[in-house]
Amino acid sequence: MALTKVRGKGLGTLGDGTASDTAIVFDGNAQDFHIGLDDSTDSLTIGLGSTLGTTSHMVFDADGHITQPLQSAASFKIASNQNNFGTAAKIAFATEHFDQNGDWNNSTYIFTAPVTGRYLITMHLTLDNLDTAATYVQFTLFTSNRNYQATLDPDYFDSDARYFPVEMVVLADMDASDTAHWECLQSGGTAQTDILTESFGSISLQM
Repeated sequence: MALTKVRGKGLGTLGDGTASDTAIVFDGNAQDFHIGLDDSTDSLTIGLGSTLGTTSHMVFDADGHITQPLQSAASFKIASNQNNFGTAAKIAFATEHFDQNGDWNNSTYIFTAPVTGRYLITMHLTLDNLDTAATYVQFTLFTSNRNYQATLDPDYFDSDARYFPVEMVVLADMDASDTAHWECLQSGGTAQTDILTESFGSISLQM
């Protein structure tokens, strides 16, 4: 891909209307950045370095859609039923659907924020065999700045609940290197509640 490096001031036209890539390179001390037309995809790209299309941070297509290929975003699910939880335990989201910036650890079930920002964090669980004799069942999203909880009172049910959903949606403020993970806890009753494999979660940087 041919690049045009422009120095100095003023406005002008880059390119001659033929099928070729055209870009402006910002030559920095530690890092270079570029803004360019990727003629093969008819898109305007802002990226790292001097090579158009190799490290794209933001891409604008001809229809006005904007994508951020390196923006932190992860989606994951339970790999196998997490059975009979009682005392506090991490929710084992061990299977990744995608992990766009490599911030989710599917062995420790922990997300690490790459930058300071606001993160949209969601969780959907399907529970089975929820014991009505339990005092409460609690799900906690732990983040470095604060914790978020959803609590169930099993006395609501006439008999042990089958296929009961739990939802949590949080916009969390996180600093760079802060972590987030979920835990489940049942107080009282028989440790028989299961989290089924259709349970999933996601985390994405919003702003």
